[in-house]
Amino acid sequence: MEKQRSIPLSAIPFFMIHAACFLVFLPGIWGTTTTKTIILAIALFVIRKFGITGGYHRYFSHRSYKTSRFFQFVLAWLGGSAAQKGALWWAAHHRHHHKHSDQPEDIHSPARDGIWWSHVGWVLSPQYNVTQYDQIKDMAKFPELRWLNDYHLVPIFVMGGLCYLIDGWAGVVWGTFVSTVVLYHTTFAINSFCHILGRKRFPTTDDSKNSLILALVTLGEGWHNNHHFFQGSVNQGFYWWQIDITYYMLRALSWVGLVWDLKKPPQRVLALGRQKNITDAMVERFTAASDKLGKTLAKGPEAVTAIGDMVMRPTSPDPTA
Repeated sequence: MEKQRSIPLSAIPFFMIHAACFLVFLPGIWGTTTTKTIILAIALFVIRKFGITGGYHRYFSHRSYKTSRFFQFVLAWLGGSAAQKGALWWAAHHRHHHKHSDQPEDIHSPARDGIWWSHVGWVLSPQYNVTQYDQIKDMAKFPELRWLNDYHLVPIFVMGGLCYLIDGWAGVVWGTFVSTVVLYHTTFAINSFCHILGRKRFPTTDDSKNSLILALVTLGEGWHNNHHFFQGSVNQGFYWWQIDITYYMLRALSWVGLVWDLKKPPQRVLALGRQKNITDAMVERFTAASDKLGKTLAKGPEAVTAIGDMVMRPTSPDPTA
């Protein structure tokens, strides 16, 4: 299906939120910005980012753990406050992406459609406004989730009101506008840059890659190649050195019984990843040795003779010599 790439009038609020970030420079805002304001913005970023990563993505999209009906509504509310539409809309499109990743049917492939489209263009296109309920039947059976999906602006306005009550207009600008814009682009970067920059640990049919930097700013979502290889895992950082803050938060929630049955990758997957890492190291060493040999040979016949003498030299001295 041909993608509608023009920017519609319905995208104006999205750009207005970006423009509103410059309100921080107004004397009335800048002068009342305090440590409390910055802490509020950071806290709302982390909490709402978890609503996206731990809720929209790892729960609603992939069902990588179980929770109660009440707490799944809490997760949908937190994700909704990030201004990325409803949980059912988000998860349905994400499931479609995994079925067709970097193929012609993929909604947001940077290799096929470019950085702008994969990053944000598809989100603004009215072509994808409708929730694909056929992709999310398991979650669409809950009427409260369908209501929140239809009225996804409610959590945003409630959060904005709370920001005002906590810290006035400075709280609204920093906690709602600035925090939301950072949320937008760190989330969108996984769709765009994590299919271009980074390294592949696992063989997949798409261009997904792992990125430590993106993992840090997205609470663990940057281990994107891991995720595309084994989508059902609650942790996307498969190894102890792969920092995955969302997984740590879910583990903590499991200790108090709010979530349970956290699915992890089997040992065969972990072993394959380690084997791939060893193979990459061997290839790198072989390449370095080949380059060094090539430079030596380029020095002329004397270098070749020296190499020959080195190869023919005994590995240990002859005690009878």
